[in-house]
Formats: sequence, C-alpha cells, structure tokens
Amino acid sequence: MEKIEKYNIEYEKPKVTLLQDSGLGVAEMAARTCYDSFDNSENDCVKNAMTELDRDAINNIEDSDLLTNLAWVHHHHSIIEHATLSFLVEGTSRGVLQEHARHRLQAISVRSTRYTMSSVINAFVASVTVGVESDESFNFFLEKLLGLKLFVITDEEYLAIEIKAIYEKFVFQYKRNPDFLVGAVAKSSLPFVQELQGDPEALFEALENGKKKRNVGDGFKHIVSDNWKVDMVVTFNIRSLKNYFDLRDSGAAWFQIQWLAEEMKKVTPLKYLRLISKGHKDS
Repeated sequence: MEKIEKYNIEYEKPKVTLLQDSGLGVAEMAARTCYDSFDNSENDCVKNAMTELDRDAINNIEDSDLLTNLAWVHHHHSIIEHATLSFLVEGTSRGVLQEHARHRLQAISVRSTRYTMSSVINAFVASVTVGVESDESFNFFLEKLLGLKLFVITDEEYLAIEIKAIYEKFVFQYKRNPDFLVGAVAKSSLPFVQELQGDPEALFEALENGKKKRNVGDGFKHIVSDNWKVDMVVTFNIRSLKNYFDLRDSGAAWFQIQWLAEEMKKVTPLKYLRLISKGHKDS
C-alpha cells in the first residue's frame, strides 16, 4: 500500500510477472541478415546458423555486440523489434489502461468488464430487496463492494463517495429499465429474487452460489470509473518497450503508470535492459 502525500489517499500498487521473453537471438539474426555478417558474431550459434541452425541456442544468447552497437552507436532500433516480452499485470487501474492505449505497438488483453461484473451486480440486486431508496440498501451495497477489493484507491472515505456514484447509476438503470433483472441475473437465479425478498444477505449468497450471468451486455459497463482495478496481459517488442520506459518510468509521468513501468522494469531481464535503458547500458 502506498500513500500519496499530496492527496493523503492510499493506493494499491500493481503486481507484475514476466510471462515470457523471446530472447535476443532472432534480433541478432535479423541484424546479421541485413549485413550478411554472420561470421562476425561472438555467438557461435549465430555464426554457424546458416549451415547448422540451433534454435534453442540462438534463443538463449545473453548478449550481442552487434545489437548493442546498433542500439547505442547507430540508434538503429528497428532490429530489436524482433524481440518481445509478455507481462501479466494484476491490479492496475482503468485510468492506466487508457494511458496504455497511447502506446500503439503492443498486444494487450484486458479483464473484461462485461464478463466479470456478476458479483457487483448481485450486490446491487440483493441490496434493493430492502427498498431502493433506503440507507440500508446503500450500506449493504457499500459493504459488499468494499469487500470485493475492486479499486486501486483503497481509502474508504474516498471509496464511499465512488461507490455511492456506482450505486446511483445502478438505481438509474433499475428505475428506467423494466427488464433490469433479466439482464442482470441468470435466468435460473431469478426465482431467488422473489423468494428472498427483504433478506439481502441471503439473496446475495444465493446469487453468488447460483449460475453466474456471465455476459451482462454493455449497459452496466459505464458505471465504473478510472479507479476500477483491472488485470491484463501485455506484450511489447523491445523497441516499443524502450519508448514505454523512456516516457513512463519518468517523474513527468502520471504516478500510477509510473508505478506500473517501474514494476515492469524490475522483472525485465538485464539482457534487454542493456539495449533499451541508458542506466543499464554498461551493467
């Protein structure tokens, strides 16, 4: 947990795991192909690649003088596009996701709002069983959402404001849409809504233990804010990752994406950092 002193609000930092890295070998092979200079490689597997290809050895080389020279002397970075890293990011925010979208050369797969909101919707459906306008209804919803740990900002006073806004958006839909429950709850769980009227805890448990309404459509997606926590898998080629670190691992970057860049850099193997980060050039 981190506290931003300027706002005196606590935030949760993301967790990053390196899922895979493609190795430097293909990038050196690409560079050697450009110059037809395989014989000059200090890596025997590259030197002999045109007569005896050892893919495992090529994909496991730890350093390449040619790549270092191209990256730092000639600034010829297109070659390192042939190397990629994939990261699992857990617990960043939708606000960071929006910032990520500005880095175009990446593959990104994000936890779907549409398919992963059933517990939030179940909490609302259970809460209104005691009356949509009652304090008891909102307090139940607030308690359940705080327990789900859905937000990057963890300050409860702030979250009470945010969750109130989410609740009111749900109420807006609930009042306007006569088919709200059909869209919110799995068909097999609809009888619970009638059977457990007035008992929000029992209804919530029944809905949670019943069949999940997986695809809730687009109607509920706009209730969430930039503070909503998301997980994602993101793959960068090394040239794009260099650009990402240059811009985002910087004091000028928004602190949440700076935190993410810092965590990504921590799990990036040194052989790649030597090519993309000046601080690691001679490590």
